[in-house]
Amino acid sequence: MTIGDYPEYLAVGFLRNQGMLSDEEAIKSVDFDDELETVVVRTDGQTSYEEKLKKKTRTSGCAVGTVFGDMMEGLDGVSLPDLQVKTSDLYALAALINRTPSLYLEAGAIHGTVLCQGNRPLVYMEDVGRHNAVDKIAGWMHMEGVSAADKLLYTTGRLTSEMVIKTAMMGIPALASRSGFTAWGVEIAREVGLTLIGRMRGKRFVCLAGEARLMRDADPNSVIEEQAKHRRKGAGA
Repeated sequence: MTIGDYPEYLAVGFLRNQGMLSDEEAIKSVDFDDELETVVVRTDGQTSYEEKLKKKTRTSGCAVGTVFGDMMEGLDGVSLPDLQVKTSDLYALAALINRTPSLYLEAGAIHGTVLCQGNRPLVYMEDVGRHNAVDKIAGWMHMEGVSAADKLLYTTGRLTSEMVIKTAMMGIPALASRSGFTAWGVEIAREVGLTLIGRMRGKRFVCLAGEARLMRDADPNSVIEEQAKHRRKGAGA
């Protein structure tokens, strides 16, 4: 279930986050058939994922997602880069993103994911499910050759285990949200060394993993409180 934009990024990002597409593999073509609602991704090498496809895990949230194989597969070798996360950047991003015109702000019943560098949003993707939105970001990064080392991922949805796993698989060291956490999401973030920041609204946020990356370089009292009109219900799904 998807809003249907950027199907190529969605497909490539999903394969990337499933461990079915490595950084070493070259993509020969990505073809989208609108009538069949199918995306075909061709690489320079043969693939064999029959065993992986036999095991399916349904994930929580809007537009229920599907994970093939072991959800934790591929995390053992993950080593996330060091990144200094400035609180001044967090405040700036919260103010900017929460006021940027979007389907999320207009309708509420949709999720947005933003790839950020410092205090700058680089690309904004939206979809019915947060897992689709982050897969689009992963696809965009893979196809455009964008590094993850100095990036932060922002989402409007809850910080679930799936969101943490996808972010770690992408090599992004920090994940933030205006919504809350799940216990397993926090546990996995601590295991892989991911900085996890939730309830990021106005001058307030909560960091439950990877706090060592935080650089408190801004006075919270100097930050303007978020106005009620910018708060949207239903973002925690």
